Amino acid sequence: MLLQVPTQKIPIQEIQINKNVKLFIKREDLIHPQISGNKYWKIFYNLNHYLESRPEKPLIITFGGAYSNHISAVSAVGNLFGIQTLGIIRGEELEKKWKDNPTLVAAKRNGMNLKFVTREEYRHKEKLTEFLQQEFPEALIIPEGGTNENAVQGIKMMLNDDTKDFDYLCTAVGTGGTIAGISEFCEENQNVIGFKVVKDTSLENRISELTSKRNYHLIDAALGGYGKINDENIRFVNDFKIKYDVTLEPVYTGKMMQKVFEMIDNNYFPAGSRILCFHTGGLQGIEGANMLLEKQNRNLIM
Repeated sequence: MLLQVPTQKIPIQEIQINKNVKLFIKREDLIHPQISGNKYWKIFYNLNHYLESRPEKPLIITFGGAYSNHISAVSAVGNLFGIQTLGIIRGEELEKKWKDNPTLVAAKRNGMNLKFVTREEYRHKEKLTEFLQQEFPEALIIPEGGTNENAVQGIKMMLNDDTKDFDYLCTAVGTGGTIAGISEFCEENQNVIGFKVVKDTSLENRISELTSKRNYHLIDAALGGYGKINDENIRFVNDFKIKYDVTLEPVYTGKMMQKVFEMIDNNYFPAGSRILCFHTGGLQGIEGANMLLEKQNRNLIM
């Protein structure tokens, strides 16, 4: 059994904005109820190449933070395929309160074992990976966010005949794998824009190592920092849901779309441009975000 290319067509939905450009969103969030959006494609070749090697006792190990979409997706893969999974979670303080975290609760329900490490240990993931590979020589170890060369090859599947006629391809950028794949495999005449939701000085180097093309441009969309949700972001995400019946999460796609709307208002895109934004999923994170917002007596995400 391998992870399959979905038989259903991923819809591209026009976002009616009454401007001199056309805006669309590709609904990768609809690809699978638990293995959501770009995570499906990042895991696709990592998992299938691993299973084709026929490991005796398959084990998948990966890394993530408290509300990680990647941890959620890998745990779902483990549950679906009956494979043992281990999540290395940033923040040892979470060990005593993981039951208050909906992402980690769902991961445990999917059968994932959780190992909590200090933020200092987590910063040195390369060293951690070496130790884990020695301890579990047969394991598949996937980097944080799923970003590696196999992931880039998987992201190619987000592009098809339906995406060829757009002038601009837009994606949120966390660890860089998605923009690298879009950059590498898009049409020669297409411009790629990545919206950085993290303040990571190593990001540009990582992307340049994963794609041979230089057809992309990175724009800061952190809006206060990774995982930070401001009131304007909440207002935008909820307004988008009401107007277009599309749910955005506030950390990745929500910040990207908010920035795209600003750029359209500021005439960044030439008149007549066709802009395609990729909805990279991650809606599982809304529950955790709302728990934090509720504690702060702030508006919740729809």
